[in-house]
Amino acid sequence: MCENKRQIALPVTSSINNIIDRNIVLLLYEDMLLGRYFEDMCAQMYYRGKMFGFVHLYNGQEAVSTGVIKLLEPQDYVCSTYRDHVHALSKGVDPKNVMAELFGKETGCSKGRGGSMHIFSAQHNFLGGFAFIGEGIPVALGASFQSIYKKQVFGDKGLLSVTVCFFGDGTTNNGQFFECLNMSVLWKLPIIFVVENNQWAIGMAHHRSTSSPEIYKKAQAFGLPGVEVDGMDVLAIRNVATEAIARARSGEGPTLIEALTYRFRGHSLADPDELRSRQEKNAWLARDPIKRLKGYIIDNQLTSSDNLKNLELKVRKKIDDSVDFALSSPEPQVDQLTRYLFVED
Repeated sequence: MCENKRQIALPVTSSINNIIDRNIVLLLYEDMLLGRYFEDMCAQMYYRGKMFGFVHLYNGQEAVSTGVIKLLEPQDYVCSTYRDHVHALSKGVDPKNVMAELFGKETGCSKGRGGSMHIFSAQHNFLGGFAFIGEGIPVALGASFQSIYKKQVFGDKGLLSVTVCFFGDGTTNNGQFFECLNMSVLWKLPIIFVVENNQWAIGMAHHRSTSSPEIYKKAQAFGLPGVEVDGMDVLAIRNVATEAIARARSGEGPTLIEALTYRFRGHSLADPDELRSRQEKNAWLARDPIKRLKGYIIDNQLTSSDNLKNLELKVRKKIDDSVDFALSSPEPQVDQLTRYLFVED
């Protein structure tokens, strides 16, 4: 099988050796741990029959979610994909409500009606996960348009809200991607398109599905900045995202970020993951973003090993509590299953 030649390419932007505030680094580390431990628990619960349907995990891609979303303000928007649990956690949605949603419980963030691919939280401006690729891009475009509309038409004096739209490499071959890039530049919308290029679109290797494998270069056709970044380096992603968010917030328009990353598990928990070679997987596993950041913390003596262990235990307890909450939560009543389909008076 032909290997993806970009899988160990040097990133255009990297910052692993840059000095950064200790508290910020620990916040990033904790958020990435939360995502990893949550997804590991999802796998356990799925194979124990506590979750049903398709469940797509995010293991390996945590640096992208954390590096971008932890820079956002509460009024900013995030639009996700079917691989949406960790995006929601980074945006501040309580792990208890996300886990309960995966269990199909009434206390879930979508009241148990959405499940894994439809995590949503109006309170956190988390616009949801979408089961079909490309669905979320027009929704994100609409969110960014209303931010501009409130400013220009209603004279809103507050901070301009930014929208971040996540999607995978396979989505960039779809029409919505190109149409929305074009519209975002025409209207100078405060939106950031984040391509999580994990090298595979289900079972199709990225370099076999497009005539232009370097996705960030597609931005040139529409006149917006396109940036490639090491998606396994949370500090590099944070640097790129900082500039993109500042650009959007100041009214300068959109940015396309291509994060080169990798999912450590199969496409979904129902995928035996037999198409990817062991050599390819091991090359990416060696660049685990969480282990990489932990090494940075230790090398720069930002905290002690004991503090890191305590932090890890705290996050594990939070995940355990989320499972207990989900297990003890009520299921939706049969006669109420159609509730929430429409706006209630």
